[in-house]
Amino acid sequence: MEITPSSAGWTYSGLTVTTVDGPVDLTTGESETLVLPLSGGCTVTVADEQYELTGRESVFAGKTDFVYLPRDCEATITTRTPAKIAFPSAVCENALPVRYVPAENTPVELRGAGNCSRQVNNFCTPEAFEADKLIACEVLTPGGNWSSYPPHKHDESHPGECELEEIYYFEVANGGMAYQRVYGTPDRPMDILEEVRTDDVVLIPHGWHGPSMATPGYDLYYLNVMAGPGLTRKWLITDDPAHGWIRETWQQQELDPRLPFYD
Repeated sequence: MEITPSSAGWTYSGLTVTTVDGPVDLTTGESETLVLPLSGGCTVTVADEQYELTGRESVFAGKTDFVYLPRDCEATITTRTPAKIAFPSAVCENALPVRYVPAENTPVELRGAGNCSRQVNNFCTPEAFEADKLIACEVLTPGGNWSSYPPHKHDESHPGECELEEIYYFEVANGGMAYQRVYGTPDRPMDILEEVRTDDVVLIPHGWHGPSMATPGYDLYYLNVMAGPGLTRKWLITDDPAHGWIRETWQQQELDPRLPFYD
């Protein structure tokens, strides 16, 4: 699965997900890129440096370590056994250093309450990790819960909101299915309700997005990849005013006891 800014019809955000079996050469070009194991591990070689990624059994089994590759970088990805690797990317201007980040450095946030409870792994959000344009996180939602809720958007640039192109990449436990809602504004209409399964992707160039609905019995994972034109790397959203009141109800509810998925 490969999403480039050109194929998506926008400017910044990209994502490739592939099974790596043996050595693969990678050139980042104009995009800063992460090497993020979804299942299995790998070795990342840049010049004379090697970075061993332990990875994980699956996205539902734990956080993962990852490597940050700057723009204009050449690397080789090697595996001993087949590994499923995600490569979130963002077109950028500044070349930052190559970095290895251990899994324990990723902050875990438990968000919402009741059947809106979910877990967010903030491995590449502005507060957790330095990048030039790229913002990325993982969200895990227990079966039967709703996440990316209330619906929100980030398609304008003003003090309370940042313009960000967003990719949702999904995995659903046990061969299940889930649903993703996206809808537009009066001046930029859109009307999408997609059934999603493992390896499906939904692109969000603009508009309100949410909820992401995990069907009962099937836990839901999604990887969010975002980037935009802002001079400052921020993730600021605006709730749909028709549904923002949902946040107030969480004060009277408990967090779903199935969370966290792991320590």
